Amino acid sequence: MSGRDVILARIRAATGGAGEDAHDRLAARPRGPRPARADEDPVARFAAEARAAGSTVSEPVLPEDVPAAIADWLAAENLPARLAASPDPALDRYPWSARPLLTLERRRAEPEDRVSLTPCFAGVAETGTLAMLSGPERPVTLNFLPEAHIALVGTRDLVGAYEDLWARLREAGDTPRAVNLITGPSRSADIGQELRMGAHGPRRLHIVLVDEGPPEGPDAC
Repeated sequence: MSGRDVILARIRAATGGAGEDAHDRLAARPRGPRPARADEDPVARFAAEARAAGSTVSEPVLPEDVPAAIADWLAAENLPARLAASPDPALDRYPWSARPLLTLERRRAEPEDRVSLTPCFAGVAETGTLAMLSGPERPVTLNFLPEAHIALVGTRDLVGAYEDLWARLREAGDTPRAVNLITGPSRSADIGQELRMGAHGPRRLHIVLVDEGPPEGPDAC
């Protein structure tokens, strides 16, 4: 019997069985109230909130156009085309050979890296937040060490509210050791009340929305 079960058994004994309600509630995982913005168009809401937080966000592009979208942004920002990129197989679907000047080094980030590239587990529309999962193929250094971070988010991976994010994570099954929630580039005004970018992470966060078409499954329109 786990410690949780012991505690619930004591509650049931002390309350004449009323503790069953607590057990059922924990098992059911009821959702709390949802903000109205969580039920708006997820792509439009996510993009608006992410931009308000200081990120730059592309218009949705098809998977085959992702390398070009990244190369164009790097050129516009005068950043190198050498990227420290996640070893995550989720990046293998894109035709990187279409842009041969892009160099993807699939590894963790190092101090000299200026740009990183990662896929995302999900994006939360209500706040424009990225959900990044840790793991051997998803080094967390890529999220925080380079001065510029490029994140790829599939339109099907956008959820309305944080409650939806945790439900999606539970459905995925394999719980990671860490979930990093990132809203905009790093900033701080703790020192002298002066806003400083890049205080604890990237100075620039660029989000490429990947247009994956309408949802699949029996409920798809």
